[in-house]
Amino acid sequence: MTRVNLLLLLTVVLSALGVVHAQHDSRNVFVALDRATNESRKLEIEFERLQVEKRAQATHLRVEQLAKEKLQMRTPTPAITDYVGVKVPQYVPPEPKPAAAAGRAR
Repeated sequence: MTRVNLLLLLTVVLSALGVVHAQHDSRNVFVALDRATNESRKLEIEFERLQVEKRAQATHLRVEQLAKEKLQMRTPTPAITDYVGVKVPQYVPPEPKPAAAAGRAR
């Protein structure tokens, strides 16, 4: 009977150690999940902030201001504008063939 009791005690101890190990792993996974969730929230906030900044940087007034200040560009005026005309070719219909020439072609 003592051997059976020892075997049962060993089984209970090993089972308890298995439960403790499983709980430890479960807590580690939960902590990793919590950290990943927090990082995800931070990244979403950063993304939204960058989207707002991108919209602010791309406004027409901002682009025009940077073009004037950094690139020394200016708004074109009629005095400095050259207009290039494009000549559109006129359609000339082909001359009709004489009736005698049309009869020989057959």
